[in-house]
Parts: sequence; C-alpha cells; structure tokens
Amino acid sequence: MRERLLAAEKVVSIRWRDGCLHLLDQRLLPLKQVWLRYDSSADVATAIRDMVVRGAPVIGIAAAFAVVLAARARLAQGADWRGALAADCQQLAAARPTAVNLFWALKRMAACLAAHDDAQALAALEQEALAILDSDREANLAMASLGAELIRKDNSQPQNIYTHCNAGALATGGFGTALGVIRAAHADGLVERVFVNETRPWLQGSRLTAWELLEEGVPTRLNVDSAAAFVMREHEVRWVIVGADRIANNGDVVNKIGTYQLAVTAMHHGARFMVVAPSSTIDMDSECGDDVEIEERSAEELLSFAGQRITVDMPTYNPSFDITPADLIDAIVTEKGVVERPDEEKMQALMCRKRLH
Repeated sequence: MRERLLAAEKVVSIRWRDGCLHLLDQRLLPLKQVWLRYDSSADVATAIRDMVVRGAPVIGIAAAFAVVLAARARLAQGADWRGALAADCQQLAAARPTAVNLFWALKRMAACLAAHDDAQALAALEQEALAILDSDREANLAMASLGAELIRKDNSQPQNIYTHCNAGALATGGFGTALGVIRAAHADGLVERVFVNETRPWLQGSRLTAWELLEEGVPTRLNVDSAAAFVMREHEVRWVIVGADRIANNGDVVNKIGTYQLAVTAMHHGARFMVVAPSSTIDMDSECGDDVEIEERSAEELLSFAGQRITVDMPTYNPSFDITPADLIDAIVTEKGVVERPDEEKMQALMCRKRLH
C-alpha cells in the first residue's frame, strides 16, 4: 500500500528550497497554481492568517520553517537574538488560534533551540523543521492504511463516502489525512463515489478537495453544504470522513465549521463517522472541546464573494470551526492507531503508544 500511495502522489503544497519557504497559494486554486516565496517569519505569519496556507498539519510545518527564517534574521542582528526570536514565535502563534498543530510545532522548535548553543542553533532548527515535514508525510501514509483497513472491515464492497472541507495533500505535508484514507480506500476498490461539501464560506471543498480527488481519478460529486442530510438519505452514505484542527483529551473534535452538523446527520442516517488526524492534533491540555478558543473570522467572508459585495451591511457570526462531541464519533484514526468510540481513557492510552509505522 505504501508504494502505491507514494506513486499516486501528485499534489504538493509546501516546499523548502534554497533556504526559503515556498507555498502554493491556496486562495487561487483550482483556477491558478501560483507558488509564493517567503524569506521572513512575519510574512509567513501573514500567509497563515490570510489562508495562503491552510490545514492544521501544514500550518504547523509552515510555522516550523518560519522559525528557521526568523532565527537566521535574528542571528544576523546579534545581541539578544533569542529574545527577539521568542517575539517572532508569538507572532506566529497568534496567526490562527484554533489549530493546535501550530502550537505543537512551535513548542518542538523551542525545545530544539534550547538544546543547542548559538553556533549550532540555525542548522539544528532547519533539521528539526525538515524532520517535522518528514514525520507528517510518514504519518499520512500510516493513517491512510489504517483508515482504509477500518473501512474494509466494516464493508468490503464499494461504498459512498462523504467529506467536508479539505484534509488532503494541500492541508498536510504529504498524502492527506481524511483524503489520504479516501485515496487508499479508492486504490483498494472500496469507493463507489465521494460526495464533497462546498464548505462555505471559503469553498475548500469545491476549490480544493474536489480538485484533488478529480486529479487522481476518484469518482466525485460536489454538493452544497445544506444538501448533506438529503444526500445521506438518497445515496446510502456509509462513511463520513473528515480531518481535525484539534482533538481534546476526551475525544471531542474541533474542525471546520459544519462538521458538527454532519456528525449529527450521520448518526441519524446510520453512516459511520471517522476523524483522521496525526497525534500532533491531539491536545491533552484541553479537557474537552469547550476549552478550545474558536476563531471567528471577518464579516467580509459572508458579506462578499470574490471581492464583490453580495448583501447589505449587517451583523454576522462567522466561526471558522465547531466542536463535534466524542459520542458522535465512531473512530479517530492517527498514525499511532485507531480509537473507536473515543473517550478520555482511550485517548490517554493512545498517546502513550509509539507510532505504528
């Protein structure tokens, strides 16, 4: 399976070349594929905030390389460069408050920095960022195999699958989380069709997920978010598969707004609900989903479309994420293994495991 998945890999969203970070501008996809070059931490923070790069795992990876850029600039300035670097890391942390992978990566880079003297620091930080990227790629492959096997055990016949937002190669350093599982399941002949939510207001489903799946020949249908219940009833959806931006200690999942209502709808229609995310997405310091700060984005995302105002000025409520309670989740798939019907005890046991691959 590993070799088949690697051979099928077509989409890449992040590159580290010649000491600079290169990001595929996801705001322009799928109509334009434009790579942007970054050589400053502040600019990467802006790219994260403005969603040039999006998806919890790849946000963490981008932040790790941004620390390398910041360290290089601060070392050149000389005195108290570590203090100045800490301020750069705070700026990165503030870019998107909900996705825990961002904070996980910054914490890992801080630990690396603390372990090395000034002469070794820059090289060590670069190697650590590359290790974070490589680790995510390997985690994606492991999760793809584990998730596909879970689908096969449930039903070995081709089946309809539903997904939301984008948890594919564009959102990770490798093959994707939720879409990685879907790709692996398709390679094993387990997919009849994938239904993709548009995912308002940024349309990550129609712009990104549908494009990724079509690029790899996966049978795909796009629908508006509000069609979810009808699609599940009319097309006998067997699995809803999504990613996650943060998973709490008790198994509650924070993901793109709209995930919670999909989980409720799936339970009513007898579809199983799978969350696919690396263990770096699990935040054991958050007892439950209610402990997580939910990012609320600009009103302009609802009042305008493609730069064109579509309604009158009015108050808006535009949370970027919602919280899906653990009791609505059938399985959480990580590179450390699968947790079915998650709860606090099972999540803690999972985090004590070593990686399976």
